[in-house]
Amino acid sequence: MLRKFACLLAVGLIATAAQAQTYPDKPIRMIIPFPPGGGTDILGRLVSQKLTEANKWTVVPDNRAGAGGTLGITEAAKGKPDGYDMVMGQKDNLVVGPWLYKGLPWNPVKDFVAVAHVAWSPVIIATSANSKYRTLADVVAAAKAAPDTITYGSPGNGTTIHLAGDQFEKAAGIKLRHVPYKGSNPAMLDALAGNVDLLVSSVPSAMGQVKSGKLRPLAVTSAKRSSSLPDVPTVAESGFPGFDISTWYGVFMPAGTPRPVVEQMNAAVNKLLATPEMQKAIHDQGAEPQAMSADAFGKQLAADYHLWEKIVRDAGVKLE
Repeated sequence: MLRKFACLLAVGLIATAAQAQTYPDKPIRMIIPFPPGGGTDILGRLVSQKLTEANKWTVVPDNRAGAGGTLGITEAAKGKPDGYDMVMGQKDNLVVGPWLYKGLPWNPVKDFVAVAHVAWSPVIIATSANSKYRTLADVVAAAKAAPDTITYGSPGNGTTIHLAGDQFEKAAGIKLRHVPYKGSNPAMLDALAGNVDLLVSSVPSAMGQVKSGKLRPLAVTSAKRSSSLPDVPTVAESGFPGFDISTWYGVFMPAGTPRPVVEQMNAAVNKLLATPEMQKAIHDQGAEPQAMSADAFGKQLAADYHLWEKIVRDAGVKLE
């Protein structure tokens, strides 16, 4: 019996090793759980393109938007654990989403394997270049004088970006009026048109309009300044010490994907992140490239998942 088990185990190990040696031998689908144009889409397409160019693979972006990114994650969770279905995930859909939406058919820690961390980014608080608000202090003063009258747009209810706005309200002791949109681009268009007073957004989503001078950045929410926007102060520097909220982006595959495949993809992404070309491309989008081992990224996923339960609960946001 033991000899039979050992033989079966050996066959399984040989099959896994053989798969890793031939992987990939067909196109890989990169699910992007948001509409075109947002930060996740920009980085997902960038990674897909560069993996294709550098390795002669075929990595095909596939936008599956809806429900704060959780529809795309659900699609990825149904994928076969063979390395040919992967998803560009981030805090919104993998960490925050499960605490917002009841009955999601997956758990980020149990049903996915973290493959490769790509980048992190602060959230930016900005306003139209024509706005009367020139600093974050201007916003706080106006909000204290007239509570619940200043509006801010976000990519949607319960996103990390919305919750960053909520946490800022709490830190500043003010009440703003949140206006959720279905994605980053609609929120940005209304901010540019002056239909909302402020835009709270990922830096990659807003970077193009900031560079063009159409958006005026007021602050970023990370503990340190963004290297892409070195002249923009942090919320902490603007009078709220200790404020620190950022988001991350990374590649995930369904749980059960063979470890050699995970390690091969991790190595391929990390090799890209080490190139000046890729670093510049990510910086140009307003994000900060950061490579990690698959194990380290998995630990970060688990830690953030439990941390954000309290943030979501305190914000009182529940979605169907």
